[in-house]
Amino acid sequence: MLPGAPRPVQAFMDKGEDFVIANTLPELVTGMNKLTGNNMIQLEPLERQILARDREMENTFTKDLQITALRGARNYRGDKLVRVAPPHKFLDPKNGPLIAVRLNLLSRKTLGGLQTDLSGRVLDTSGKPVPGLYAAGEVAGFGGGGMHGYRSLEGTFLGGCLFSGRTIGRTLGKQ
Repeated sequence: MLPGAPRPVQAFMDKGEDFVIANTLPELVTGMNKLTGNNMIQLEPLERQILARDREMENTFTKDLQITALRGARNYRGDKLVRVAPPHKFLDPKNGPLIAVRLNLLSRKTLGGLQTDLSGRVLDTSGKPVPGLYAAGEVAGFGGGGMHGYRSLEGTFLGGCLFSGRTIGRTLGKQ
């Protein structure tokens, strides 16, 4: 209810080694690249994306699903009372400083499953195929290791399951 960041957020901003706070996007990009020790963040593509998002904030009939959902949530009275910042343009100086946070990847879950080769054959502990044993889908860690990578989200596994099943079907069809 009070102006400014809540105390825990302000503490992170003041003392958090993974926070970069700047008044302009070029300053933020410079700070982010300095924090990580490389130049992975490029100003022009980032600015292009943020400007496109800010333009959608002006459009009452936006097709941007996140902004539509944000506006829908803000129509709920509880959300209006609890949320600190109303929807706004990121690059509007009157909305305060820009804040970037370096994220550190952690394991949120393991997909587990049996270790397989690219043909779907289950491998033993020495890495050799177990004769006649195949695994597809979830039992193979969603597509023999996950076609969407280790950061895949729920709802993206069906493709991996279908693809791995098809791969095993083709392998077995060749025998």
